[in-house]
Amino acid sequence: MSVWPAWEVREHDSVTRWFSVRIDFADGARVDVLAVTVGEGVSIEDVQARPPLSLDDLTALADWIEEPLVEACGGGAAPRAGSPAGPLSGRVRGAWPRGVEGRRLVAEEYRAAQRDGADPVLAVMCATGHSRRRSLRLIAGARDEGFLTPRHVRR
Repeated sequence: MSVWPAWEVREHDSVTRWFSVRIDFADGARVDVLAVTVGEGVSIEDVQARPPLSLDDLTALADWIEEPLVEACGGGAAPRAGSPAGPLSGRVRGAWPRGVEGRRLVAEEYRAAQRDGADPVLAVMCATGHSRRRSLRLIAGARDEGFLTPRHVRR
């Protein structure tokens, strides 16, 4: 099961977060869920399943995704090595190491997201707290440093 943040909206004192959840089963079945958290509440916006879920499975869906979703929201889960502690929201620019160590950690986040089937750029954005443009620059730096494979083969 993979959970990753899709986007976040801040309005006054409230924060609304959308999370993508993917459940892959051993028999090849897959369930994709778009879940929304507002304060302490969680709701499911969209469910796509291959093959379709039975009504019993659909009612059990909340139990399947509850724990991973709580962990992704910062509900007591231990953060991944090198990533900042706390919820996925906000900018934590001062916490990310600079230089070679930071580029190595960017490469680790990128590869971990690829293994989990998540968006690697979004994973780097969440881990570093930087914008998409800055995260792409960090990924390019990790490639230049040799921590990630080159984007295109040069002729």
